Amino acid sequence: MLTKRIDDEMKDAARAQQKRRLGTLRMLKSAMKYREIETGKALEDADVVAVVGTMIKQRKDSAAQFSAGGRPELAALETEEIKILEAFLPRQLTDDELSAMVQEAIAASGAKGPKDMGAVMKALMPKVAGKAEGKRVSDAVKSALAKLGA
Repeated sequence: MLTKRIDDEMKDAARAQQKRRLGTLRMLKSAMKYREIETGKALEDADVVAVVGTMIKQRKDSAAQFSAGGRPELAALETEEIKILEAFLPRQLTDDELSAMVQEAIAASGAKGPKDMGAVMKALMPKVAGKAEGKRVSDAVKSALAKLGA
């Protein structure tokens, strides 16, 4: 389903001669094909979301490096690519929704403090995959566990 949508958007971008968008979508398609070969099976929508998430993370890292290196024009290009890729992610969780899910995971895992972070993350990550960035989830879990441990 998501793969077909990406193909359709690639065709639309080519027709409209949107070079940046077309290039980004081709890069995504290439990464998807690489993952397909790596796993040896056709990608499901969840796999495509994981590939998109990885690409977004790479682009954010690159943008930060370019900004730190005094190349704001290259950082802007990376940010543009991030916006194009984000269209293929499911709706992101709000802070309140994430906080509620963190509390559920803490209750389910029986966590008592910061040392139980691994168990909470293990229970939580499958539920939020693609809906929240890993660092954001990690930070939310850390702060919730710190309140428990204090």
